[in-house]
Amino acid sequence: MKKFKKYLSLTSILGLVFFLTACSNKPITSHSTGLWDGVIVLNFSRAIIWLAKFFGSNYGMGIVAFTIIVRIIILPLMIYQTKSMKKTQELQPKLKELQKKYSSKDTETVKLLREEQQKLYAEAGVNPVAGCLPLLVQLPILWALYQAIWRTDVLKSGHFLWLQLGHKDPYFIMPVLAAVFTFISSWLAMKSQPEQNGMTKGMMFGMPVIIFFMALNIPAAISIYWVVTNAFQAVQTLFIQNPWKIQREREEKQRAEKQHKRNVEKAIRKAKKSRRK
Repeated sequence: MKKFKKYLSLTSILGLVFFLTACSNKPITSHSTGLWDGVIVLNFSRAIIWLAKFFGSNYGMGIVAFTIIVRIIILPLMIYQTKSMKKTQELQPKLKELQKKYSSKDTETVKLLREEQQKLYAEAGVNPVAGCLPLLVQLPILWALYQAIWRTDVLKSGHFLWLQLGHKDPYFIMPVLAAVFTFISSWLAMKSQPEQNGMTKGMMFGMPVIIFFMALNIPAAISIYWVVTNAFQAVQTLFIQNPWKIQREREEKQRAEKQHKRNVEKAIRKAKKSRRK
């Protein structure tokens, strides 16, 4: 089940990437056609320009405002995904015990392992596949936002703070901020997990580095989007996936389970003593 979930996620994400990559990279204008360019990306572009008018046609502020609005709209999906992932992570120790118990690779043992895993998921109220669905909804929305900024020429004109929106950040402040917020978000998410592995830690340190070097060579308009969306992600992770709160709840649950086990053992010993009398 776990491998199936990974394969499903990877296949779905790759499918979306290939589909969206196939979309045109021509500038978005009122003459753009098609569902993706002429409806989705064009209306995202128009919404950013419309919001910019509230800030004196400051396209930088329009990008900031619309990015925050989009992140708020998809927040319920993020919360659902986070809760689903949290439940799945809490089951990892028990899943490992099952894998150790049914370690043989023969057909009968593999079948028994699958049945026990499904039973464990059902008892915990976890659907391991459901956690992928919010991600599949979010990706096109976030990609449309990115494309609207990247492919709308007017959004890369003008200034915002020290930035010329159509040029790279001359002081590298935005790339650094994008990398820092990416790291904070990843660190908070990893710290809340009951177990960490080398791949998780590699992603935690690797993604900020990738984001930093990519942000060095893109227009400041895109850097602003990356900084805002990664900062929002970091704050969101802190509130809905607070590692200190999760660890405290996990410790309290473990203490309660140990106390329950001691009470049961004590009751059994007491019952045995009563029989002897």
